[in-house]
Amino acid sequence: MNDTTHGIRIRPGNPADAPTVLDMLDSAVVWMNARGNTEQWGTTPYSQKPGGVAQVERYMTENAPYIAELDGAPVGAVVLDSGPSPRMPIAPAEEPERYVRLLVSDRRHAGLGIGAALLAHAVEETRRAGVELLRVDCWAGGGGELVAFYERNGFTRTDRFRYEAWPGQVLARRVG
Repeated sequence: MNDTTHGIRIRPGNPADAPTVLDMLDSAVVWMNARGNTEQWGTTPYSQKPGGVAQVERYMTENAPYIAELDGAPVGAVVLDSGPSPRMPIAPAEEPERYVRLLVSDRRHAGLGIGAALLAHAVEETRRAGVELLRVDCWAGGGGELVAFYERNGFTRTDRFRYEAWPGQVLARRVG
């Protein structure tokens, strides 16, 4: 797919994109930490976390990854799957679903609508698959900014959960 929104081109991801996605995740940790948020993703760069590199490589090979590009350079990624991560305390839906496993954007391009464009693409991919439910889970701590971001993009809160000390929120969007 070559969806374009606001100059952002979205293409299928592949294993060669793993280092770029890791770089985006690492810079997101630095960005969050610089703003006092050490709870969401911790303080260790994602590429240095046990299993972090392998997980991103799995995302690029076992799931449906998409990369947002601006002027030919990768600036964001979304990874879709058929359900939540088995390690999360979230029940699968009682109907077919697509699940956002990862959404990250290059913080150097914050404010350009990259995350919103990737979510719009996820909606379209879900619709193309003949599935009516798109869900995501996210960190519900801090001031709730991340939950509010998903709500601004058409998602509705469903279930709250805890993963270790991490407060989480599941959100859903009907796309049919």
